Amino acid sequence: MDTKIKTLQIPQALKAKVMLWTDVSYHDVEEIDNMHSIPDLESVLSSVLGVDLPEPKRGVLLELYVQTVLFCRKCSFKQEQTSALLSIIKSIHEANIQTPLNNIEQCFKYCKELLLCHSVRRPPFSINLFSSKEVDCIFKYIHNSYMRHYKLYKYIFTPQVRVKLDLSFTYSGVPDHEDSSAPDKGAEALPKTDGSPAKQQTSVTDQEETTLGPKSELKALIEKEVREQMMLVSGQLDQRMKEIADQHSRVLGSPQQNHKAKK
Repeated sequence: MDTKIKTLQIPQALKAKVMLWTDVSYHDVEEIDNMHSIPDLESVLSSVLGVDLPEPKRGVLLELYVQTVLFCRKCSFKQEQTSALLSIIKSIHEANIQTPLNNIEQCFKYCKELLLCHSVRRPPFSINLFSSKEVDCIFKYIHNSYMRHYKLYKYIFTPQVRVKLDLSFTYSGVPDHEDSSAPDKGAEALPKTDGSPAKQQTSVTDQEETTLGPKSELKALIEKEVREQMMLVSGQLDQRMKEIADQHSRVLGSPQQNHKAKK
């Protein structure tokens, strides 16, 4: 496998930081606020956030950013809040697509840390840009609009890595081919025939099958054992992925339960 693919597959640990005016400046937010139609919003967001991707990636990403702006307007967020939330969404998405492997736990943790960086006053590490109520609304919005469709975003934006397994076997004690430099020895090993070409060919074929028989059986036995081991490991990985997915579903469901309990 290519070294670049190996590096790409390893989820990188991300450290949350304050993202006020990081990707969207004050002038950019003013320009976004002046746009009211969806095509105009897409055009401005494409320029501001540098969305230069082929379809359908471009359309999917712009839809994510447009819905985030509409959410900010619905919640009557200030300009600095809109700028920070767009950067948060952008960072979570980039954390997701940095690897084709399942890194939902890292993305979920990174999301919580980003929200904490913008809801607790502790300069220069964090600021109280959002109130606790606003953070709760933002968290549920990110969960419903992005985390719920996490696998779809990963499928669209990450390369599909295909790994080809090539197995070769070496059998100790069994020669790969006979030495062609010793024709006399090979001739002595051939059985005596009556000189007929048809009978000579049959005799040579029977001898080859007898010689290659144990080798073929050994090869088939090893291949069967390897297939069984691969199926066992694959089953264990599938079970592990299922456990992680179930755990993630329970974690994502807890904020809603806590919200209902508060009510």
